[in-house]
Amino acid sequence: MTMDTLALNNTLVEDYLKRFIQEELHTSGFTEACIALSGGLDSALVLKLAVDALGADHVHAIFLPYKASSDESRRDARTMFEFCGIPWQELDISGMADAYLALQPGIDRLRTGNLLARLRMAVIFDQSKKENALVVGTSNKSELLVGYSTWYGDMACAIMPIGDLYKTQVRSLARHLGLPQQVIAKPPSADLWAGQTDEGEIGVSYETLDQVLYLLVDQRCSSAEVSSEGFELDLVQRVERKILTSQFKRVSPPIAKLSQRTVGIDFLYPRDWRK
Repeated sequence: MTMDTLALNNTLVEDYLKRFIQEELHTSGFTEACIALSGGLDSALVLKLAVDALGADHVHAIFLPYKASSDESRRDARTMFEFCGIPWQELDISGMADAYLALQPGIDRLRTGNLLARLRMAVIFDQSKKENALVVGTSNKSELLVGYSTWYGDMACAIMPIGDLYKTQVRSLARHLGLPQQVIAKPPSADLWAGQTDEGEIGVSYETLDQVLYLLVDQRCSSAEVSSEGFELDLVQRVERKILTSQFKRVSPPIAKLSQRTVGIDFLYPRDWRK
């Protein structure tokens, strides 16, 4: 299997995703979008798509650093603000985070990272209310499938334009749209601590991960069948376990059925219900 398997017609994908953003906002009665910009590739791509779809005056992006955030993240976020022609907005979450962290001596890095992601979610949703905007999410398919995202943190949003694009496809579309090379080329990182990278946390490169995910998910192959394509069986099984153990993040909370029509069971109009 080669990376050509994951190749897309970027022109068609670009047009489709811009229409998706326009139509989803229109259907929900909104004209404004709100995006948490991290300095990373995913949020940069979503920002560019949203600005192209809605116009710069209708997109509200905010950089939400913690005191440990890298200077590189701020630099690349500012580059994207300038690239898309929107005014710089920054809200530092250090004060609110530290107030809680002071009450949790010995808290580990994972809990801290999840806390920061959820604080950013709280801030971006509050800012979206101020702007009467919908929050546009920035998660990609690779992250969603292996659970490399924070439940009710960076996963929380109204729409998720690139949620069906693998990370390698995100990078390809970013090149097609002409995003700054420094943003495209940088190692993907949630910027939770010095030296932290996505691939280091996940334990495999995105190029390999995406090929394994494509075979497991899109092609519905078994672990043995994926391994026969040249991937180590242990790696394939580890990826499969990540998919299975993170399923709870990708579904709505189960509701105990007590009535004639129950949300999510036999009342299946969570978004398009009309009286």
